[in-house]
Amino acid sequence: MTQSPAVRTTGPSGPVRIGERAARTLVTELARRNDPKAALLIGATPGSAVLAAAVEALLPGDRLTVVPAEGCSPAALREHVSAQGGWVADRVRVAATLAEADAAEVVIAAEPLTGTAEEARATVNGLAKYLTDGSVLSVAAPIFRTEGAAAELDRQGVLHGVRTDLVLRNSPPVRVHHLRFTPASAALAARLSPAYRPSSVPLARNMHIDSNGVAAAGISLGLAALARMTRPKSKLWLLPALAAAPVAAFFRDPERDIPEDPSAVVAAADGQVLSVQRLHDERFGEGEWLRIAVFLSVLDVHVNRAPVAGKVVDYFVADGGFVNAMKPDAEHNVAAYTVLDTEHGTVVVAQRTGLIARRIVQRAPVGALLAKGERFGLIRFGSRTDVYLPADAAEPLVGPGDKVVGGSTVIARWV
Repeated sequence: MTQSPAVRTTGPSGPVRIGERAARTLVTELARRNDPKAALLIGATPGSAVLAAAVEALLPGDRLTVVPAEGCSPAALREHVSAQGGWVADRVRVAATLAEADAAEVVIAAEPLTGTAEEARATVNGLAKYLTDGSVLSVAAPIFRTEGAAAELDRQGVLHGVRTDLVLRNSPPVRVHHLRFTPASAALAARLSPAYRPSSVPLARNMHIDSNGVAAAGISLGLAALARMTRPKSKLWLLPALAAAPVAAFFRDPERDIPEDPSAVVAAADGQVLSVQRLHDERFGEGEWLRIAVFLSVLDVHVNRAPVAGKVVDYFVADGGFVNAMKPDAEHNVAAYTVLDTEHGTVVVAQRTGLIARRIVQRAPVGALLAKGERFGLIRFGSRTDVYLPADAAEPLVGPGDKVVGGSTVIARWV
């Protein structure tokens, strides 16, 4: 009988474990799909955090097949599943071997890969056979840059990746790769919820800080410590120390209530509407576009969200200057364009730099599916975000001077 693909789970620093945060990241593609689906979890044990996260993510119409890890008894795993109650037992099936499993929309490797590149390639290829068209394989590897498995998954990510999530709060830290080997339709995006992203560090139930903010605050505190050590009698260390809190606050990432109305187009960022105009832009295709431009001050949340559900089909950066984002000439600033294929046609989000903003972060590679309101990047400091919609398919609901909230405010409606 065919066993699960062999996976080494011991790195150079000892055993590699998947904690709750990494487990939640591994099962995010299961958790975000709102339609009935079949999932396959390979390499589970009764006490596995990944198994617990997968069970928690199940919806009433879902089916989960679980293949035990090497050395784990199928009977013990079945007993564990039965102990969870009838609701879980009705939806979770334990297969003794991988050969007994059927293809699924989501395939998850519960154990991290730590072997050679050849071993990792064989494992990934073996698991990919159980994916239906457009489905996703999620697998983790520790951040050992000398490890062949990590390098192989990086290579697979370039070829087939949906995205890669870095989970630092794990022992040891791991990188979770979400791989898609065949294209997914843009229509699937409308059935997704925003993905869980560990790049957003929780502070409270409704407030997170983007990982860029954690790093920036850490640098400020490091400079303060260095200044205190080198010049103990000086008060200069207070400047970077006091700057750490406002720097971190700039990268705040609050939770948002996303409208369920399928005809709603939401704001891509917080800020003030600068203009609503119809124009032509041949870079995105023929026809007229409705462009809604929003200015972000340094006090606004700078995390960018997808205004509609869609598939990323193109991404490019246009060179330019760094004019004040409120001025008309800001249209020629450096900008990153994310092009989405949607059920209503092409939609484009432009992340524009400003006078202070000099860094654009975009985390949605070509081929990724974005749910409406899903985080996909940010711009550091004052900037501007433009949303381009097909003019004949959308009606604007905001005007110049209006304040909008990213992911929540409805700025237009499909007609």
